[in-house]
Amino acid sequence: MDCRVVVEAAVPVYDVETADEAVRIAISKTGEMLNPDLNYVEIDTGTRTSPSGEPLDPAFVAADEALVALELRMDVFNVDRGEHASRVARKEIGKRLRNIPLKVLTVTEIGPEESDRTDDASTATGKSASGDEESSRSDGSALSGGEEHEEF
Repeated sequence: MDCRVVVEAAVPVYDVETADEAVRIAISKTGEMLNPDLNYVEIDTGTRTSPSGEPLDPAFVAADEALVALELRMDVFNVDRGEHASRVARKEIGKRLRNIPLKVLTVTEIGPEESDRTDDASTATGKSASGDEESSRSDGSALSGGEEHEEF
């Protein structure tokens, strides 16, 4: 099964004056941390609402520092179920975005016509979204690159 996982990240940005400037810097900073290893992860501004339901800017600026909500979208291939896809996405993104809080927002099963996959041979060879070889554990879950996935 292939899944599209959307993860929310809270990216801190320093020495900014406006929310727009903070968003631009946060997207650039996140892109630098993800590339070149995860250049297939799409970065977009997150959505925030007030307790009353009013839409807010994706950045909160105070004392020339900001916290920016970003949404990172990643396709994960050859997973057993949605929970497995969310663990893989959190692990792959989290390795590169050190000390940045992440929260899985959605996991959606996708068909071959929706995925960004261009090589159908990757299904047959057991490649994951990160291009690492997958091996199977005794509990039926797959390991990416031979590393243990953290349980969340």
